[in-house]
Amino acid sequence: MAMLSSEQLQFFNSQGYIVMDSFASGDEIESMMKRMQQLVDEFDYSSTASIFSTKNQQQLTDDYFFDSEERISFFFEEKAFGDDGKLKQPKQLSLNKVGHALHEIEPAFKNFSSSEKISRLMYSLGYKRPVVMQSMYIFKQPGIGGEVVPHQDNSFLYTEPQTCTGLWLALEDANTLNGCLWAIPGSHKNGLVRRFLRDENGVKFDRPSPSYDKKDFVPIEVKAGSLVVIHGDLIHQSFENKSPKSRHAYTLHVVDTIGCKWAPENWIRRKVEPEPLFVG
Repeated sequence: MAMLSSEQLQFFNSQGYIVMDSFASGDEIESMMKRMQQLVDEFDYSSTASIFSTKNQQQLTDDYFFDSEERISFFFEEKAFGDDGKLKQPKQLSLNKVGHALHEIEPAFKNFSSSEKISRLMYSLGYKRPVVMQSMYIFKQPGIGGEVVPHQDNSFLYTEPQTCTGLWLALEDANTLNGCLWAIPGSHKNGLVRRFLRDENGVKFDRPSPSYDKKDFVPIEVKAGSLVVIHGDLIHQSFENKSPKSRHAYTLHVVDTIGCKWAPENWIRRKVEPEPLFVG
């Protein structure tokens, strides 16, 4: 059932990521992009736009965000709204991402997320009973696609011991011009630097982010269909998209559920247990 060669595993263990070219087929990419276009077209933001644009509605924002763990929710770019609170461009070009349960609710995304190749990949990485904890469709809009600051996935989806792996699928070519991923190779070996915690007041990091040297990051430029597999402790980021081309991606975050414990102070507190990809 294993998918990764010993060379690929060795690279992953030493660098903290691997790139798998042509992981998704053209048909899979097209069905996911087409369905997302329909979802966005059908989305009426008038009832929820205030959630994203008004600072004083923190509680509403939190509730919308928290409820997204088992729904399909829409999140706007910070730069999408003008001072009048109205969108500066069509909603199709204003969204930052859609999440966090596409992999459970929408067939086009579910088919890919629970495909045999994803299971084989997780099996290769030593997972015993992997579950997808969240999925996101990220737009990285032309001109306004926001920066994602350096972070580690284990900060947000913490298990004891830590088991989060990120799967980042390029739906369009990603390069240094339109906001591709950047990572510090080998940084996963230094352990987790901070955690993102949820309490009765909302969410916050338990400590400030360290500062990183820009020259330590390498760009991960990939073609559409490539999958970037990301160790949960790898420091990675992406810059703003200042180009005229979007950089759509579909991401999954997987954790193991055998021999480890989901942290109760994680932001995701599901009411229904997620289905495992397989039981090994």
